[in-house]
Amino acid sequence: MKEIIMIKYGELTTKKDNRNFFINTLTKNIENALSDLNITITKDYYRMFIETNKVDEVIDRLSNIFGIHEIVKCLFDENRDLDNIYKLASNVIDEGVTFKVDTNRSDKTYETPSMEVSRKVGAYLLKNVKNLKVDVNNPQTLINVEIRREGVYVYSKGVSGKGGYPVGTLGKGLLMLSGGIDSVVAGYMALKRGVKLDFIYFESLPHTSLEARQKVIDLKNTLKKFGNSGKLYIINFTKIQEDIYRNTDNDYLITLMRRKMYKIATRLAIKIKANAIFNGESIGQVASQTLTSIKVVNEVTSFPIIRPLASFDKLEIIKIANEIGTYETSIKPYEDCCTIFVPKHPVINPNLMYAKSEEEKLNEELLNNALKDMIIITDEKENKEEDIL
Repeated sequence: MKEIIMIKYGELTTKKDNRNFFINTLTKNIENALSDLNITITKDYYRMFIETNKVDEVIDRLSNIFGIHEIVKCLFDENRDLDNIYKLASNVIDEGVTFKVDTNRSDKTYETPSMEVSRKVGAYLLKNVKNLKVDVNNPQTLINVEIRREGVYVYSKGVSGKGGYPVGTLGKGLLMLSGGIDSVVAGYMALKRGVKLDFIYFESLPHTSLEARQKVIDLKNTLKKFGNSGKLYIINFTKIQEDIYRNTDNDYLITLMRRKMYKIATRLAIKIKANAIFNGESIGQVASQTLTSIKVVNEVTSFPIIRPLASFDKLEIIKIANEIGTYETSIKPYEDCCTIFVPKHPVINPNLMYAKSEEEKLNEELLNNALKDMIIITDEKENKEEDIL
């Protein structure tokens, strides 16, 4: 008898021809998350098993990995005799609870039918464990018995996984990461759907600070625990923003600024072979996120723009931010470039033709310069920076 971790795949079971690809990617993500621990992984089409001498620590890390429905600490033995199953079941139930036994006999060559195994295990527990009662509708403890070719697994309850798809199974996206509450939550939601993320951050030194940049790096690093290790592309947006402020209708400052950001993000997304651009916009939350504003800003690109939080309200977003550990970092009082040069009366329903006419007053070459001077953060431990383009 030994303690072992069982992983149930959940949504991965909806896949057919490419199911092995999803399982293999999940395996790689798990190996990366547990690379400093001594583990042994075995897997098949329906389950994954991990052997380790640090069961609780492994379970804690697995709880942050997408693609897992449930994580179970169970007892395993190669001996599938009923007498041995009785002993295993006795070790996963406490005295004085209501219980039910549920048996899954995936190896149909096992001679005792599932319902008969459940009945006999239940009878043994009632006789040998104090103060037990059977409750088939709402038991305090559900004893699960899984009989497979290699042996028998017995367990009572598991830890819920993150669900979704393993990061990296649905391609790469570019997240517009601002340093606020919303964008990093949008990134988390994208990771849950199997998207691997790189990040783009617009800063306006000296109007914004290096502390604001560090806040974005910290948010990016927080997403590492969910299996993402993408690059951070830092764009110096100062000259572009000052150009807009000096030469255009200030009521359209945010609209024009967002259009410039989308132009840059599109060019970068194409360069890094991303499949879509993600952001943290929520419909109607601020002036630049009305449907009219979104339409006018989107006009500069035909690239897919995905807004995971489009229908979320602020309280829902804050709740997720707290759950994933990004909220306290996001509310640090370091302004990003979207909060400086804010007009007193930003246009809520911008006119596309007028926005384009205002845009003609601007120096388009500044976009090329911003991309040329871009910084890439590739390894936060060494704070390695390199140029691109």
